[in-house]
Amino acid sequence: MSVGEEVRTEQTKPQQSLGTAAARNLATTTKSVPQMQEISSRWLLRMLPWVDIQGGTYRVNRRLTFALGDGRVTFVKTGDRVEVIPAELGELPALRSYEDEEVLFEIARRCEQREIPAGEVIASFGSPSDEVYLLAHGRVEKVGTGPYGDDESLGILADGSYFGDDALLNEDAIWEYTARALTACTVLVLSRQEFAQIAERSETLREHLQQRRSIPEQRSNKYGEKEIDLSSGHSGEPDIPHTFVDYEARPREYELSVAQTVLRIHTRVADLYNQPMNQTEQQIRLTVEALKERQEHELINNRDFGLLHNCEYDQRIQPHDGVPSPDDMDELLSRRRGTKLLLAHPRAIAAFGRELNKRGLVPETIDMAGNRIPTWRGVPIYPCNKIPVTEARTTSIIAMRTGESDQGVIGLRASGIPDEIEPSLSVRFMGINEQAIIKYLVTAYYSAAVLVPDALGVLENVEIGRWR
Repeated sequence: MSVGEEVRTEQTKPQQSLGTAAARNLATTTKSVPQMQEISSRWLLRMLPWVDIQGGTYRVNRRLTFALGDGRVTFVKTGDRVEVIPAELGELPALRSYEDEEVLFEIARRCEQREIPAGEVIASFGSPSDEVYLLAHGRVEKVGTGPYGDDESLGILADGSYFGDDALLNEDAIWEYTARALTACTVLVLSRQEFAQIAERSETLREHLQQRRSIPEQRSNKYGEKEIDLSSGHSGEPDIPHTFVDYEARPREYELSVAQTVLRIHTRVADLYNQPMNQTEQQIRLTVEALKERQEHELINNRDFGLLHNCEYDQRIQPHDGVPSPDDMDELLSRRRGTKLLLAHPRAIAAFGRELNKRGLVPETIDMAGNRIPTWRGVPIYPCNKIPVTEARTTSIIAMRTGESDQGVIGLRASGIPDEIEPSLSVRFMGINEQAIIKYLVTAYYSAAVLVPDALGVLENVEIGRWR
């Protein structure tokens, strides 16, 4: 018998028992609850101390400070031409709070674009400082002289930074360090001569500069806070200094942000298809999970209260070699006391692990809710996929001191809201419409506050794609 005849004989052979396909119609299947790929570990929401607030607003009172210029400058690129946004010049210490748009536009117009090749010295230590540099693109290293006469790195500047701004207020300013281009850089240069010509024609600018020159005369500590006069180590009966602690006249207020959606469920589904699991409960559960994912994303990325945008300029550092090395992590930790946690994208953690492997270092780990979390210098590094990764394959690593009592970073919420299912999260019944659809309003209120500037630090522009 041929092979073809054997196959035909097998196909025509009568079925002797019930098939599995038909049997499944009578069987009760074992089902899982609806699964969702978007759910992440959300370590930030879990580890952030939450403070319940009243009135929907949290005010951060601080000592009066005289800090100047703590932000980044933003540019507009058209083809190969780069221009600074005039209003962004207010980030320079000399122009802080200056609002004359016509004068700022003229200053921006006088900025000269230059292309600087990698390795070139932009400014030398001890030479007269008569130009301000606005770094549109690239990396610049500030180099000083160490205690034994060798070169010492004073920091890395990246896109949006500025240097040489003392030239605008002090005609006798000199460069206190050497600025060297690590990569090819695009800078905008404003000379003191051009700036002085504009000031001669603008009375408002002259008055503003005079006011700014008087600010450094105020006695302040190294944090820029108004100094508290004290006396110590004296003997006899000297006059004891009189003092008081001055506060900021307009402290920052954080209002609770909101994330909402309207969940709709047809009454037929809610009435008839609730076994073995409740459809309404599952719909609400998955919606709440998505809302929490959005909440964590906003706490990281929101331009008003997000951690990445609320870090002070002097608490942002750049990696010395692009990749997140142990030296960079040490520098990040050294900027604040009592760092409680680090947040990094999983790919940034992997990049840091590669650098540890190159040096033969093995990080310690801790057990956190059944998860092994890597640490550096005893500080846990929690993964957070909400920290963005740019097209250039760079990201950021966040360091935080947390807690209200420790002057750290805190989460804000409003517990006790109507129809609350979790603190500051409610599911409110909105009725049934004419199409027999039930509607629920799902709401979460939240925000975050940085109590003092050094509670939050960021290691920026971390390369995650280098493997050598």
